Amino acid sequence: MPKKPPQGKEPPLPLNDTTAPNYELRDPDVRLMLQVRDDNAAAFEELVLRYQGRLTTVLEQLVQKRDLAEDLAQEVFLRVFRARKTYQPGAKFSTWLFTIANNVASNALRSLARRREVNLSPRSDRDTGPDPLDQMALEARGLMRTRQLDRIERAEIVQQAIQLLSDRQRLALLLSKFEGMSYAEIGETMELTSQAVKSLLSRARGNLRVALEPYMKEGVLPGANRDETP
Repeated sequence: MPKKPPQGKEPPLPLNDTTAPNYELRDPDVRLMLQVRDDNAAAFEELVLRYQGRLTTVLEQLVQKRDLAEDLAQEVFLRVFRARKTYQPGAKFSTWLFTIANNVASNALRSLARRREVNLSPRSDRDTGPDPLDQMALEARGLMRTRQLDRIERAEIVQQAIQLLSDRQRLALLLSKFEGMSYAEIGETMELTSQAVKSLLSRARGNLRVALEPYMKEGVLPGANRDETP
């Protein structure tokens, strides 16, 4: 597995004699980034406009704090700007951008984990809260017996299930769902082979099915309507 770049340094892009022209021709965002490399401020503003909302959405799913996600998105764009002079189009721009975002989010999550470890007071096994899956099952039974969930509640249930995934499974799923990335592109972002990404997504979807099983047993899958034809 390739070594990760030093903290604060952006990952190098794989490049050969044909890579750069191909991506420059195929990806308008690569063309914009090449203009940013030449200190075109308007091109950088355009990239921020195109990606800020999408980037913040993915980061919020990862760190679970909107204000932190917005701060991290700004950090990602700052890194993009600082790396402009060494930029080479060895991948789709979005792949490169979300690789940086993955590094930034991972650093933030590690920092949050360290803070929790410092602030966590000792608790006995008897004080441990309910298992998240068990808690979801209880909530499902209580809600489904009385009425069908509305759209907002269904979205919240699915969101809660996604948060039960590991960080790597969640990131792969988000890049697949929100960014429509291929296995190869997710692999470039996460430093995995395409086969490893396929396996990771398979495990993520399997774990989601487990988390959502209480709702399916009640006859209503979040996101579906009773009246819809299967």
